[in-house]
Amino acid sequence: MLIWARPTSKCSVYGVCGPFGSCTDFTLPFCYCVNGFRIKSQTDWDLGDRSQGCERKTPLQCSGLNNSVDSEKDGFFEMTNVRLPDSPNTLATAGSREGCELSCLSNCSCNAYSYNDSGCFVWYGGLLNLQEQYNQSDAGTLYLRLAASELQSSESHKKRMVAHISNGVVGVIVPAVVVCLFIIGGLIWKRERRRATQNSKIVQNSMVSFMYDELRMATKNFSEKLGGGGFGSVFKGSLPGSIDIAVKKLEGLYQGEKQFRSEVSTLGAIQHVNLIRLIGFCSQGTKKLLVYELMPSGSLADQLFRSNSNVLDWKTRYRIAIGTARGLAYLHEQCRNNIIHCDIKPENILLDDALVPKVADFGLAKLVGRNFSKVLTTIRGSRGYIAPEWISGMPITTKVDVYSYGMMLFEIISGKRNLVCATESCFEFFPSVATSKLINGDVEVLLDHRLEGEADMGELAIACKLAGWCIQDDESSRPTMSQVVQALEGNLDINIPPIPKFLQRLSDSCADNINSPGNFSSNQNSNSRASSAEINNATT
Repeated sequence: MLIWARPTSKCSVYGVCGPFGSCTDFTLPFCYCVNGFRIKSQTDWDLGDRSQGCERKTPLQCSGLNNSVDSEKDGFFEMTNVRLPDSPNTLATAGSREGCELSCLSNCSCNAYSYNDSGCFVWYGGLLNLQEQYNQSDAGTLYLRLAASELQSSESHKKRMVAHISNGVVGVIVPAVVVCLFIIGGLIWKRERRRATQNSKIVQNSMVSFMYDELRMATKNFSEKLGGGGFGSVFKGSLPGSIDIAVKKLEGLYQGEKQFRSEVSTLGAIQHVNLIRLIGFCSQGTKKLLVYELMPSGSLADQLFRSNSNVLDWKTRYRIAIGTARGLAYLHEQCRNNIIHCDIKPENILLDDALVPKVADFGLAKLVGRNFSKVLTTIRGSRGYIAPEWISGMPITTKVDVYSYGMMLFEIISGKRNLVCATESCFEFFPSVATSKLINGDVEVLLDHRLEGEADMGELAIACKLAGWCIQDDESSRPTMSQVVQALEGNLDINIPPIPKFLQRLSDSCADNINSPGNFSSNQNSNSRASSAEINNATT
């Protein structure tokens, strides 16, 4: 029983570009008029309705006037590497290409013909479902009928170029030749660039394999840097059609190659509103680049921790927490292979212009077959978000992402890093404060002071309790990401979590008590204060 289906590409939709419109999966816009034709209804075309297709610029000279001596006959424009239009008519009497062409010319309704080993094919009326085809086994050559004037414009241009080169005195010719060669070189370069873009291979779900020079030009020679990380830098760019992109230029031969293959294989197989979309990639020698949709609002870390940014209100923060949880739940439970992200942190949660979160940076991701619940692998992730099982060398599960998510959720609540340096030798560890305050039922003091108490206290309590459950030492005590989503949406009741052992050890190592009132950031005697060595020992 067929439940749902969709076209494999835009060009597979019947008549998507209308009569005399050609479709391409390689560039935007994907519909355009063939040579000698123009858009029939620009208004409908701009609205996305291209069903009316294109119309001739110059009418054919196929009438009674065509019999006059001075009348110019119609001709044919050769279109190579195309998918032939639908509904051809076979002419068994034509035994050669010349005979096929004459047969088409003799009929005023004939608009195109094609000749191959199977015989002569002609098309009457509008040509539907023309498409650029770069798979040579499926491609054909179509001869499109045009008015003589349409063909002569290109021919006369060629003749003028030849005349400039072949006639005249050498002293006069040389400058003209240089200018002509310069123009020709520019035209060839432009044509090859367009052809390189069009010849980009489509991989998996419409991922594009870019040439390095295309991305270098798209990013203006990598001039506008958006950020960077352990595996490379990210630059802003723009593709034809005003498509803004973020290009990640991988650095480090071994690690970059490893991350490149991991991100392409992982992201190429998944699509979700809360996961970053990989548009394409470049693998040209040692040059490895990844092309993503541009997230104009930057990362969650930018919004939370930069002093010059607008303060996210509680409603937005809560929505970001739910969206991120949904993306992780999809990775963990709904993909063909379970995918463990392994590096959840605010820097890897990107935000679009509507502040919708997208889980990004799959360079450390681990794919786990559905027949396995655990996997042994080398340690991955970022300090401060690494689950205890990484340190102990135990097999890991999707619960390592749950742990990292819990640590990040604490930062969403407080608006500050979990580990804050108070003095040169003393640090504040927010999860320790949060779990203790949670047991005492005092969660309002945990909220980012910049919000001035403007938050739903019920949602704040849910978020604090969930974060506490997510960072439990025993992975079996942590919820799944789907349970996190249910709890955040108010569909699952949760109790107050116990204090994790590592936080209890941290509390025991501090001499002060938790009874001091006030916000954790201003509490000078809080038990969240400890030396950096004590915190490092407790968290590892």
